[in-house]
Amino acid sequence: MNETLREELTAMAAEDRRVRQELLQAGKLGDGYAPQMEEVHRKNASRLKQIILEHGWPDRDLVGEEGTLAAWLIAQHAIGDPEFQKSALTLIQQKVEHRRVPAAQEAYLSDRIAMYEGRPQKYGTQSVLCPDGQYKRWNTEDPEHLNERRVSMGMPPVEDDPPEMQPTSQSLVEYQHWLVGYEDWLRRTGWRRT
Repeated sequence: MNETLREELTAMAAEDRRVRQELLQAGKLGDGYAPQMEEVHRKNASRLKQIILEHGWPDRDLVGEEGTLAAWLIAQHAIGDPEFQKSALTLIQQKVEHRRVPAAQEAYLSDRIAMYEGRPQKYGTQSVLCPDGQYKRWNTEDPEHLNERRVSMGMPPVEDDPPEMQPTSQSLVEYQHWLVGYEDWLRRTGWRRT
């Protein structure tokens, strides 16, 4: 195992969580992509790309369980780089096939990509803000078999559709403002075409 690389990846993921918590406490999350958060995501993704070129996808053999989880978190949060997320998903799928990363990593990243592309997700991992201030599970394909798919990926079953986050205290006008900004971001970033 490459201990230096494991430490670097876990430090990058820790910085992501630290900045997110700082912005959350300051009330700076929720109205678009916070520039400080975007900067961390871009910096981490750039470094992860270099690591991948040199070592391939960081799996358990290379960086241990904690390191591969950190690499996945970095890819999961690289939302401003659709092509990188898609290429990371392909690499993760190959590692899942050989049982060198947890299958749940594939589930979460494939669901995130599907949501941003406007397609139904398979594993019910992604939620989106709704007009009532609740976060509800994004559209799910074949919902009757959702829990079967989750269990096949080593994930626990879920309820029908409980809120997965605390509701916001926003008004309908604030929601509509958020939605316009979100849809604009999806187009600018390349997730969605006009």
